[in-house]
Amino acid sequence: MTKKDLLYDSILARSFSKTDQMRLGFGAFIASLLFVFTLCTVVKPYLSPLPIGKSLNTWSYKYQLAQDAENNRTASNHLDSFNCTTNTTISKEEVISECNKMEKPICHCNKLGSKEFCDLSGDVTVLAAITPYARKDQGAAMKRVREWTVKLIQNASLSRCVKNHSVPAILFSLGGFSLNNFHDFTDIVIPLYTTARRFDGEVQFLVTNKNPWWISKFKGLVRKFSNYEVIYIDEEDETHCFGSVIVGLNRHRDYDKELTIDLSNSECSMSDFRKYLRDAYSLRNAAVSTWRRPRLLILSRSISRAFVNADEIARAARQMGFNVVVVEANTGIASFAQTVNSCDVMLGVHGAGLTNMVFLPENAVVIQILPIGGFEWLANTDFEDPSKGMNLRYLEYKIAAEESTLAKQYGRDHEVVRDPSAVAKRGWGTFKSVYLVQQNVTVDINRFKPVLVKALELLHNQSV
Repeated sequence: MTKKDLLYDSILARSFSKTDQMRLGFGAFIASLLFVFTLCTVVKPYLSPLPIGKSLNTWSYKYQLAQDAENNRTASNHLDSFNCTTNTTISKEEVISECNKMEKPICHCNKLGSKEFCDLSGDVTVLAAITPYARKDQGAAMKRVREWTVKLIQNASLSRCVKNHSVPAILFSLGGFSLNNFHDFTDIVIPLYTTARRFDGEVQFLVTNKNPWWISKFKGLVRKFSNYEVIYIDEEDETHCFGSVIVGLNRHRDYDKELTIDLSNSECSMSDFRKYLRDAYSLRNAAVSTWRRPRLLILSRSISRAFVNADEIARAARQMGFNVVVVEANTGIASFAQTVNSCDVMLGVHGAGLTNMVFLPENAVVIQILPIGGFEWLANTDFEDPSKGMNLRYLEYKIAAEESTLAKQYGRDHEVVRDPSAVAKRGWGTFKSVYLVQQNVTVDINRFKPVLVKALELLHNQSV
C-alpha cells in the first residue's frame, strides 16, 4: 500500500507509520461524525439551507492541513463541506449562493457548485477534497490531476515541523492539459498570476503532478511570481510548515471565458497581466508604432492546420506594404515573446499558437483563420473575446471549402466537407481527428487581400 501523506499545521508531511495512519484516520472519521452531528444539532435552526457537502474521499495520498499556532488571525466558519440534512436536495445555484454569502469564505465555489480553490488560514475547521487545477469542467483534464484531501484544525502542534516557512504557500497542479500552450496560459499561468500577484514574490510554490518541461518553459515567469525555488511536494518526505496555504488557483468563474481575468474577483486586469509579461520578458513595445513599416507575423505550423501556401501569403503581404516574418511557435517562449512583441499584426490558423497574442503590443491586430468544420464558437471564445480584454484589434477569415485540403482528400461532396455538423455529432474524437489533425489550409490570396487591407487601416487609425 502506498504511504499516506500528511499536510499538518499548514504543514505538508509524511510522518506517520501505516498503523498510526489507520488509527488516526479511523479516529478522525469518528470525531468528524460526532462534530458534524453536534454542529447540525446546534446551528441547523440558524442555517437554512446549508450547501450540500462533499464526502471526504479515502485514497492513498491523504493530507492534513492545520492552523499555525503562531497565526492568530480569525476567519469566518465556512460549512460548505458539511451536509446536515442528508435527505434535502439543494440546487447548484443555491450551493453557489450560500458559498458566496460567506463573509470570508475559505473554499470558493465555482459556477458548477464545486470548490474552485481554498485559502486556508485562521481559526476555522473545514474538510474539503480538492483537485488543484483550474479547469474543473473538463473530466479528461481532471483525471490527470492528483486530488488532495485537506483538513484545517485548531491548536495544532508544531513539533513535527522539519522546516518552518515564514511565507504562505500556493499548491497547484501541472497536470491536466498543461502540454498545450493555450491551456498553459488559460488554466495555469493567468490563474497563477491572479492568485500569487498580491504576495509580490513572497510566496512558496508547492507543485503536484511534477512537469519539469513546464517549469523550464515558464522559468522566467515562475521566478518573477515567487522568490523561492519550487517545491515538488509529491517527492517531499520532510514536514513543511506554513502559516497559511492556498490550495488551487483562482480562475475565471465562468468556464466559457478563456484567456481573461474575472474583474469581479481580481484586483488585476488583462492589461495588468500583459504589462507584467512585458516586464518579465523585457519586451520593448508597449504599443504599436505608426512611424515605421508595419510588421506581420505569419504563424507557421508543421503538422496540422498549416498554411500550404505561406510563401504566397507572405509575398502578397509584402507587396501591400508589410514587413513579413514567417515562424513556427516552437522556440523558447522568451525568444518567441520578443519576436511577437516586435510585430504589429499576427496571422494564424485557429490553434494554440494564437495564444502568443498575449505578447503583442497594445492596438496590434490579430487575424484568425477559421478552417472548415464549424469553428465559429471556438474562435470567438478562445481568441476573439479575449483579444478585446487585451486591447487588441481582431479580424477573422473563414476559408471556403475549396481552400481546405479536406476537399481534395475526401471530395467536395463528401459529408466531411459538405456537412461538418453531422461529423461533429459523432463526438470530439472524430471532430478532432478530421478537422484539427487532418486539415491544412490553402488561402485564396485574392479573397484574403481585403482582410490585410483592413488590418492596415486599423493600424493607421488607432482611434477607430
